[in-house]
Amino acid sequence: MTTREIQDEIIRLKKEKNICVLAHAYMTRDICEVADFVGDSFGLSEQAAKGDAETVIMCGVRFMAETCKLLSPQKKVILSSPIAGCPMAEQIEKDELIALKETYPGYTTVCYINTTTDLKTECDVCVTSSSAVKIIKNIDNDKILFVPDCNLGDFVKSQIPEKQFAFVRGGCPTHLRISVKDVEAAKAAHPDALILMHPECHPRVAALADFLGSTTGIMAYAEKSEHKEFLIGTENSIIQHLQFACPDKSFYPVSKDCVCHNMRATTLVDVLNCVNGTSGEEITLSEETMAKARRCIDEMLRLG
Repeated sequence: MTTREIQDEIIRLKKEKNICVLAHAYMTRDICEVADFVGDSFGLSEQAAKGDAETVIMCGVRFMAETCKLLSPQKKVILSSPIAGCPMAEQIEKDELIALKETYPGYTTVCYINTTTDLKTECDVCVTSSSAVKIIKNIDNDKILFVPDCNLGDFVKSQIPEKQFAFVRGGCPTHLRISVKDVEAAKAAHPDALILMHPECHPRVAALADFLGSTTGIMAYAEKSEHKEFLIGTENSIIQHLQFACPDKSFYPVSKDCVCHNMRATTLVDVLNCVNGTSGEEITLSEETMAKARRCIDEMLRLG
């Protein structure tokens, strides 16, 4: 089968079976073209919750599928590739967080959305990369324990200097592949390009950005800007998506090594097999776990 034939069959089957296909923006172009929604993890889960599809296929990584299940407990949620995890989400175990909370009494525990459902059961508030500053500003406590990404945490701290933060040494190994030398070399090669970076990058790298924001924030900035050249400092799939969205503009990677291998685990044929019902993994969570984990998400929604 050709790519187009596989895509047509996926589209036919998902309509026939009332399936919603979600694709994180780091998915490859061929998968994004058959998805009902493309975007950041939490936004995708919200879109799935609004729809009437009985089955949801998450083309992303495990914590994203778990978040989707938390927001749509009555739906069947399928992770397109069972091996697609998130190294950052798996950096802290629940018992480690419990110990951290004892070390920092009186702190509000804030978790990045890029965490396991198990970890969220021990957190007070959840945030996304785009909402973190606003949400934490609205928390009625000046002491914040932020997990697991200390790089995103450093960015938030710089925006809210009046609050006291405690961090752990965690982060996204994909974004941490971008070095200051990478940025300097890319800027030398494309001196007129604006640098758009994700706050999961190391603070020394993030400091070189003309714009710092979430994946969808980066894409929106590039699409709306009158500028014509951009250096993209996040997962390199975004470059291709922007090339399709803005063919009159030029996009270059800050680093050729900024590639998430977990996102690459899902292929177009995996999606076909999922809609056929022969592949993927159904996400199952106990009612108790979902209730406890949902509290920090509900608190995020209340604050933001």
